[in-house]
Amino acid sequence: MIDFRRIDHVLICIPPGSREAAREFYAERLKLKEIAGEHPNGALWFAMGDAELHVREEDVAGGISGRHPAFEVGELAKAKVFLAKQGIEVAFSSVIEGRDRCFFRDPWGNRFELIEFGIK
Repeated sequence: MIDFRRIDHVLICIPPGSREAAREFYAERLKLKEIAGEHPNGALWFAMGDAELHVREEDVAGGISGRHPAFEVGELAKAKVFLAKQGIEVAFSSVIEGRDRCFFRDPWGNRFELIEFGIK
């Protein structure tokens, strides 16, 4: 089984070329605190309660979206073994300091991220 702890973030997608408009909407109009940094794929990150909202430009015409919720888990290595035993393909992405992560999709193409923090 997977030791789900909490939702960490939700990634939503915006059309290409609308990054600054998204920053204005989420930071200026909704007053969310932007989390500074060089985030994967040029994403904007915002604090939203005890979770985060990640906003990334994406052109999904004819493709499968990268939109996803991300869940903090305990013992990511065990979660990966569990998924593999269930016949679920595990994918990897860019490295983010301080965390290990992986992705998988359900049979309908929905993407999920699993994260374990405290990884060096």
